[in-house]
Amino acid sequence: MLELFEKAAVHNGLVTAFAFVGLIMLVSMALSKYLTFGRVHGSAIAIVIGLGLAYWGGVHSGGHKGLADLSLFGGIGLMGGAMLRDFAIVATAFEVQATEARKAGLIGLVALVLGVVLPFLVGAGVAYAFGYSDAVSMTTIGAGAVTYIVGPVTGAAIGASSDVMALSIAAGLIKAILVMVGTPVAARFLRLKTPRSAMVFGGLAGTVSGVSAGLAATDRKLVPYGALVATFHTGLGCLLGPSLLFFAVKAVVA
Repeated sequence: MLELFEKAAVHNGLVTAFAFVGLIMLVSMALSKYLTFGRVHGSAIAIVIGLGLAYWGGVHSGGHKGLADLSLFGGIGLMGGAMLRDFAIVATAFEVQATEARKAGLIGLVALVLGVVLPFLVGAGVAYAFGYSDAVSMTTIGAGAVTYIVGPVTGAAIGASSDVMALSIAAGLIKAILVMVGTPVAARFLRLKTPRSAMVFGGLAGTVSGVSAGLAATDRKLVPYGALVATFHTGLGCLLGPSLLFFAVKAVVA
């Protein structure tokens, strides 16, 4: 019976992935309600559980894709892959009301620019502190701090090594995780209650996955607005990283 169940799960990987994630959400919501009495949202707990399972899966299988390296959970690699991720990001835009989006105005644009420049400066500064003093490495790691997509795109454009590009991806992933877990905790302090505040937050935070998950754990209605502005970070970062920001770093460290 167990062998039949395992075979069915392996051959229907995507269905198994959805069922598994649904089970995690069910457990997370129960923990949120009965263990934290609603103080920590179930989505935030689910994120932590997911990270823990991904680590366990990587250690157990010796692979690099977490649970997706195990045949039983191979469908998670497809479910969490670029195709469904981009589909989900695009789908959030259909929930945005144009009248609310226009309210972001100039402050939304300023937040977007700051959300690109400030993480870049922090990332480049940390890279320099750890001995990466050349302009290419500093720019690549700084770009990774903007998002984990901008880092390797910038690195490939300016000729960074694979090791440096890997570090840039790691920087972006750490940022995304911090935003995911930290948003529900800091939501009251940041006053994330309105679409405008969500758009400003999305502009400053800049990671679509982190902002979407964090706002989902705070107030699902705010997700489309935060994701709408955060989505522009990839394009803006890829535009500025290998050009203006690279030349600025090169001028400073030369």
